[in-house]
Amino acid sequence: MKFYIISRSDNLSNRLMEEAREYLEDFGMEWNEESPQIVLSIGGDGTLLHAFHKYSDRLDAVAFVGIHTGHLGFYADWKPIEIEKLVLAIAKKEFEVIEYPLLEVTVHYRSDQESSTYLALNESTVKSPDVTLVMDVFLNDSHFERFRGDGLCMSTPSGSTAYNKALGGAIIHPSLPAMQLTEMASINNRVFRTVGSPLVLPSHHRCTLLPVKAPDFMVTIDHLQLLHKDVESIEYRVAKEKVRFARFRAFPFWRRVHDSFIDSELSED
Repeated sequence: MKFYIISRSDNLSNRLMEEAREYLEDFGMEWNEESPQIVLSIGGDGTLLHAFHKYSDRLDAVAFVGIHTGHLGFYADWKPIEIEKLVLAIAKKEFEVIEYPLLEVTVHYRSDQESSTYLALNESTVKSPDVTLVMDVFLNDSHFERFRGDGLCMSTPSGSTAYNKALGGAIIHPSLPAMQLTEMASINNRVFRTVGSPLVLPSHHRCTLLPVKAPDFMVTIDHLQLLHKDVESIEYRVAKEKVRFARFRAFPFWRRVHDSFIDSELSED
């Protein structure tokens, strides 16, 4: 089996990377950066986002596993002291592969420039370089609302615990193929009105944003910040591709939510 390891590059993460590499190579596994079958992410959820985007063009052939060297993360659930146990399980192939939905983001331009398409593991946001973002929101081909505010966020189910939650969005179990649109400080008064609530959209829906005024926007794809100019529309849909995680033991999603946002000590009483 081919493997690769991505580290957050702090001292602890780098040390664990060297240990894991040595152990796995001792078991006859091949270090291969170009076409790994399993990728170990050592750090936090941000490190795994980097790993995901590094291999986003071959998601059907690679599975990810995270070792956290900081706080417990949603994608990194192994502890540093468990590195030998994890390596042994990988070498024996004692794991199952689970899949989570992803978000497809397509930016269309007014010019002849070819459209840009991205995959997001957590979310994509849209903001205006100006003070206020003004966008017409279409659900499938029907106009839904004209949004005025700081910005919009479209998240995946697994990303619903990240920026989406901070914006007041719902937490969605990653087994559900859906995407969620949340508002950033929308303007609501007697003149301007939005729905004012997060929208959970099923996989057969698409959401299209059409600029009303300026055509330039700051678009984020997870941790990536991109300035897009002369935009005609931004289209969101649940991607056909999925991210694959190697699971070696039960770690239920709602337990992750509990451990991350509720006092974890309560579970030990």
